[in-house]
Amino acid sequence: MINQVILVGRLTRDPDLRYTQEGKAIAHVTLAVSRNFKNAGGEIDTDFVNCTLWRKTAENTANYCKKGSILGVTGRIQTRNYQNNDGKRVYVTEVLADSVKFLGGKPRELVEN
Repeated sequence: MINQVILVGRLTRDPDLRYTQEGKAIAHVTLAVSRNFKNAGGEIDTDFVNCTLWRKTAENTANYCKKGSILGVTGRIQTRNYQNNDGKRVYVTEVLADSVKFLGGKPRELVEN
């Protein structure tokens, strides 16, 4: 079986960096990835893909990337579920990143500071 994903897209917001109780860094990002075709209205649709980054990859991405940064992400798809406060089962599908490449140069905010 193969479960491998390669994405190139822009960050929709700044990375959300946190640490587990064991001190491991974890960051959540959402990539806006345009489709390669137009919809019935002649517009290009965009998918918003949630990605989870761990350890040094999470820290580096949080330190060097901001909203609008272009990233290349390779990883695998994972689906998990949990029960929310209302007792309803919630399913989450996300990409667990193995590696992240910073593409397209530095965002304007990082260059100006």
